[in-house]
Amino acid sequence: MAGPLSMAPDLARASGIRHAIVAMPGVESQRLVTILERWGASFSNITVIPNLFGMATLWVSIREMGGVLGLEVRQNLLIPFNRWLKRTVDLGLAILLGVAALPVLAVAALWIKLVSRGPVFYFQVRGGKSGCAIRVWKLRTMHADADSLLSNHLLEFPAAREEWHRYFKLKEDPRILPGIGRLLRRTSLDELPQLWNVLRGEMSLVGPRPFPEYHLAQFQPEFRSLRAKVTPGLTGLWQVAARSNGDLTTQEALDTYYIRNWSPWLDLHIMARTVRAVIFSDGAY
Repeated sequence: MAGPLSMAPDLARASGIRHAIVAMPGVESQRLVTILERWGASFSNITVIPNLFGMATLWVSIREMGGVLGLEVRQNLLIPFNRWLKRTVDLGLAILLGVAALPVLAVAALWIKLVSRGPVFYFQVRGGKSGCAIRVWKLRTMHADADSLLSNHLLEFPAAREEWHRYFKLKEDPRILPGIGRLLRRTSLDELPQLWNVLRGEMSLVGPRPFPEYHLAQFQPEFRSLRAKVTPGLTGLWQVAARSNGDLTTQEALDTYYIRNWSPWLDLHIMARTVRAVIFSDGAY
């Protein structure tokens, strides 16, 4: 910290500073105008950062409204054409990926039956768009008595219990099937049956991941309401950016960014990173 605001003109002259950034979220608007008028003349360019945390950062335009500065935010996911485009891409790619995935599903199904009793596929009830419950399908990667195995493990190991409450995942999970279970989870190939959810319109290829109720309950009501406005995704920004290493705070930050800043190019970027994450198993367990 160089000193008080009154030093700004001297610093600008002494160091040849032409650009200034003003970030004072706790200052009243009239006080901010006074500061800019008093000390802003020393700088040829001034960037003012308003107190708008949580607002979209992309697709924002400046509008002059009778001498008052306005910010116009495009709600891209509410534009009918964008929704139609996203749904069209979902259907086309889901069909292609579904056909390509059939041999993988067949091999995985046989391997699962060889190492464990029980069904090959299973579903979890998770939160969908508008708060509606949906059945999310997966290849089974856990033992049939997974719930009891988890409960006993968490009771026995306090460190695992703390890890579970923070991430809702365990690096050393006693429920996972030997061999095939860990392989499917590290590559996220256990999610392939969710292409059926995409075809049904319950999910999109890209969007916030659908969470079970016990996971959603950890978030604030405002964030849960925001998530419920969009269709959940087979993959998402949180999955490719943080994978299993993202805690609740990271999940909320990345999902919020995606929802508020959606574009077709962001979806393409996430899908490209998903391919890389699957190939290299980055951060998954």
